[in-house]
Amino acid sequence: MDLQFRVFAHISKPVDQVFEAVADPDQLSRYFTTGGAKGRLETGATVTWDFHDFPGAFPVHVIEVVPNARIVLEWKANDDSGAPYNTRVTMSFEPTEDGRTLVAIEEGGWRETEAGLKSAFGNCMGWSQMLCALKVWVEHGLNLREGMYR
Repeated sequence: MDLQFRVFAHISKPVDQVFEAVADPDQLSRYFTTGGAKGRLETGATVTWDFHDFPGAFPVHVIEVVPNARIVLEWKANDDSGAPYNTRVTMSFEPTEDGRTLVAIEEGGWRETEAGLKSAFGNCMGWSQMLCALKVWVEHGLNLREGMYR
């Protein structure tokens, strides 16, 4: 068994605008990384994401970026049951015929343990909420995440 999930949403904006809202640390900090994002998502970079509602900055390793198509990241699993390990996040951006963008986020690589399963479920909730926040930010310029968890 491979512990992984996939979440998705349609955003009513062109793919280049939606992609940029994720890749640009200034925009990402306005709706998702409540403590700020440092570094643009570019292949080979290590950036930092900080969340006020989950204290501490997290290094995020950017494995691959294909502009307006895909972002692949790795970061430490929120699983303290053994030796540290990373999970892999793949974000895909696909233009639709009606001018919207389909954004899908997949994450996998957790250990097949109770702690791994709990971490996977937590991240599934987080990425689902990120897609909602991205949609509201890109379409309406509002920060949906502010105060969501605290």
